[in-house]
Amino acid sequence: MDHQEKPHILLIDGMALLFRSFFATSAMGHYFPNAEGTPTNGVQGFVRHTMTATSLFKPSHMAVCWDMSSHTFRNELFDGYKANRPEPAPELVPQFDMTRSVSELIGWKNYGIQGMEADDLIGSMVATWDGKADITIVTGDKDLLQLLRPGVRIAFMKKGYNVYDIYTYERFVEEYDISPKQFIDVKAFTGDTSDGYPGVKGIGPKTALKLIKEYGSVEGVIESLHELTPAMRKKIEEDMEMLLLSRKLAEIHCELEMDDSVEEFTIPMFDEDVRKSMEQKGYSMIVRHADSLLNK
Repeated sequence: MDHQEKPHILLIDGMALLFRSFFATSAMGHYFPNAEGTPTNGVQGFVRHTMTATSLFKPSHMAVCWDMSSHTFRNELFDGYKANRPEPAPELVPQFDMTRSVSELIGWKNYGIQGMEADDLIGSMVATWDGKADITIVTGDKDLLQLLRPGVRIAFMKKGYNVYDIYTYERFVEEYDISPKQFIDVKAFTGDTSDGYPGVKGIGPKTALKLIKEYGSVEGVIESLHELTPAMRKKIEEDMEMLLLSRKLAEIHCELEMDDSVEEFTIPMFDEDVRKSMEQKGYSMIVRHADSLLNK
């Protein structure tokens, strides 16, 4: 790679792909058990999704980011964080570790840090490589919009393995008329039902966006409470503590040390050894999929 050409790093939100792959097939009752009877539908779908993304976006480098456990620093801030999420299906549980080990077996670079979410790893990678690499993030999680900046794009999974809704910095600014960073402030007001924090009761996305467009930030709104309608002022004053807490919970932590050299993210060849281990472990579907992509 000559020195003018920036690397293009593909960052995969591992859990998002695993969950999506699991539900896509389990809905039809397909679990693809291996010889031991352990379901592998999520594992196989995750690998297929990742390989397809690699052939679609043609990155020069890639890494997969994982949530390590359900307890993170956000639970320390707020007991209710993600508390409303149902337990994962019993068929999915054994596939968490299995997917990660298959990802390592293929030779992809994997990251997971106790107490941090995949979002925080992805955010820290974006901060580390800002200006030094182009980045494409594959996820299903709208929270990541706050990470957009020139040189970063987010590919949201839409349908099947190859339909994506792609957001660039420019598209976001055009659609929302605020900066991606201000998306955190919008979320502070709306909260996030899937993450289990409420924001300010009675303020939805439209109103939240209007407030941030007008006043710039949560602090800006608080400083201008006297300009708001009495009803709006009352809502915010009553939920002030939750508003400030939601602001903290909504922000992706981008300060982790992610200083591996770009060589660490080299995309491995799907060679004979990998194929053999895959076949032995009962992942012949993965091998077939790899072959069909490689022979395109």
